[in-house]
Amino acid sequence: MWLIFWFLLYEVPARHAKLTKAEFDYIHSDVEDTAAVAEETESKISWMKLLGFRQTWAFVLGKFLTDPVWWFYLFWLPDFLNKQYGLEGTDIALPVALVYTMSTIGSIGGGWLPLNFIRNGMSVFKARKTSMLLYALLVLPIVFAQQLGQVDMWLAVFIIGVAASAHQAWSANIFTTVSDMFPKRAVATITGIGGMAGGLGGIMLSALVQKQMFVYYESIGQIEIAYYIMFFICGGAYLLAWAIMQLLVPKMKPIEL
Repeated sequence: MWLIFWFLLYEVPARHAKLTKAEFDYIHSDVEDTAAVAEETESKISWMKLLGFRQTWAFVLGKFLTDPVWWFYLFWLPDFLNKQYGLEGTDIALPVALVYTMSTIGSIGGGWLPLNFIRNGMSVFKARKTSMLLYALLVLPIVFAQQLGQVDMWLAVFIIGVAASAHQAWSANIFTTVSDMFPKRAVATITGIGGMAGGLGGIMLSALVQKQMFVYYESIGQIEIAYYIMFFICGGAYLLAWAIMQLLVPKMKPIEL
């Protein structure tokens, strides 16, 4: 369905009938002249060269550590509701729908906070990192999901929804750090490398941690311990990723290729 609209509506900026001159100028604001455009189109940058920059590793490790948490929400939330609260079939639909509705709010609204910081005089890079730190802190309460769930299932669902929403806000901002740090011709490649790292992180978490750990604790009748551990991993992953990104790129320094 999305592809249908893509083919019908997408056009390159230079040929888009509804694009205003101001929008066109903004899109091309980092291109100095025609020669620069030609150079960006013709020259290719190797992965090895890009992997030599700390900025690349900041994005890659940020994705590697946080994307698996999203896969956990995707694949294990129904199992959590079933194992902890006995929900089955369509009974699971409403709490799952609530979590992903909340995550949509974070996905769309995640750009508002850094934009607000920028409008109040903060530099772009600082606004981005400050926002990501706040989003990382919003994930932390998920470590209490089990305790809150003992009071009422919907409290656990709500706190997971807040964490999922914060993830989407984090995700929206971590992608923009690539275009902050790299020229246009490297953005797609860096984003692809980071996406691959996130996918590999998800595979590793599922295979090495979730599968073995959940099978073991379920076999001894203590599945709740596995969820305690996973929620602690979820809560700490974003702060760890933020700290690593801060260590690798403490100040904004655009890459010149």
